[in-house]
Amino acid sequence: MKTFFGTGSGSEFGKIVAMDRFDSGRSLSPIRQAEAYWTALLSGDSVPMRSQIDPRGLENILENTFILERIAPGLARFRLAGSHLNTLAGMEVRGMPLTAFFQPDARAQTKDILEQVFASPAVAELGLISGGVLGRTRMQARMILLPLKSDLGDVSRLLGVMIADGAIGKTPRRFLLSDTRIKPVSEIQVPAPTPRRPVEGFAEEQREFKRSAGHLHLVVSRDD
Repeated sequence: MKTFFGTGSGSEFGKIVAMDRFDSGRSLSPIRQAEAYWTALLSGDSVPMRSQIDPRGLENILENTFILERIAPGLARFRLAGSHLNTLAGMEVRGMPLTAFFQPDARAQTKDILEQVFASPAVAELGLISGGVLGRTRMQARMILLPLKSDLGDVSRLLGVMIADGAIGKTPRRFLLSDTRIKPVSEIQVPAPTPRRPVEGFAEEQREFKRSAGHLHLVVSRDD
């Protein structure tokens, strides 16, 4: 089932956006893969630890993946970032704030979203638009922010994935928010563990043991 969310006002952003793909039909599977990986690490309503994130579990989407560290209310900087984000920014983004990817008009709202993700904690999925100016084509992008605990136990890290659709161009891309979905972690249903089935080739049929109905006879052995 597809889930749809309305976008902001204005001719460029006033349409309906499908949450599972771009207008071009390109799939958002990297975001869904990261979300499934993170959800599998949930324990009740407690978010995963940063130390639980194993790059091998995300090896197919590492170029789109990043880790953020909270440095102040509403502010978080990149600790790790894949090559796709560096290409979009036109530079190495490690150490930069997440707001560097956004137009000035969108930075205050982005800070509010970040604070909700850390404080609630919550999961946020963002629709992004980079307008076609200075000869560049219009670009769509999506981002997911998944909260994590630090080694100290506070929610001050984020696992994120960003994927863009369209020609990047030579100049850095900056984005506006087109739609936002925020869901508290407490409302996320943790999947039940899949019960293990016995391997039929090695499992023996279990039969009920029945005691013989006959009488027991005592046998005495005498040495000659």
